[in-house]
Amino acid sequence: MSQSLAEINKTFANATPQEIIEWAVKQDGKIIVTTNFRPQEAVILHMAVQAKPDIEVLWVDSGYNLANTYRFADKVIEQLGLNISVYAPKVTAARRDAVMDGIPMVDDPAHELFTEQFKLEPFRRAMNEIKPDLWLTAVRREQTEFRQNMEYVSETASGALKVAPLLDWTDAQMQAYLAEHNLPDEQKYFDPTKAEANRECGLHTQL
Repeated sequence: MSQSLAEINKTFANATPQEIIEWAVKQDGKIIVTTNFRPQEAVILHMAVQAKPDIEVLWVDSGYNLANTYRFADKVIEQLGLNISVYAPKVTAARRDAVMDGIPMVDDPAHELFTEQFKLEPFRRAMNEIKPDLWLTAVRREQTEFRQNMEYVSETASGALKVAPLLDWTDAQMQAYLAEHNLPDEQKYFDPTKAEANRECGLHTQL
């Protein structure tokens, strides 16, 4: 890149999400988009495939998703023709429930290990095997306090560029995009590694 990250982020302050994604797909190297099929995820996935129809979509499936989430995922994958790669934890949800006391409460010290097993380890493994140079993510400032200070483009520990094109968008803008493009959505969602919607699981704070 001829520009520094500071210069790029300054430029993107007035850019649309589509313009940021178009910039990302034009960079040298491999690009992916990650998803957990939470509410409004069809927005980033639709934008990504408009810019690059065969973009690799990474889904870390904990095995603890609600039935609604799995049905929603199938619907989006089919409608958008997603090129999806699914990574799962090395410990299954059934085994965890049977011999490791299932999902710990968020204030239980055991919750840190649970998050490592069911979110962070499979994500790191995926990133190490796929080796992307750019990573599109749907994080937005209004979601958590930590995300309010995130940049549009930042560098991960592995050297990949994390790109957050939807960073400034509001819930209203997300819903309007879904309606405009007739995209499916599912509001019933639960992430056991976060427990609360405004809590970080560590994927963006640690990785």
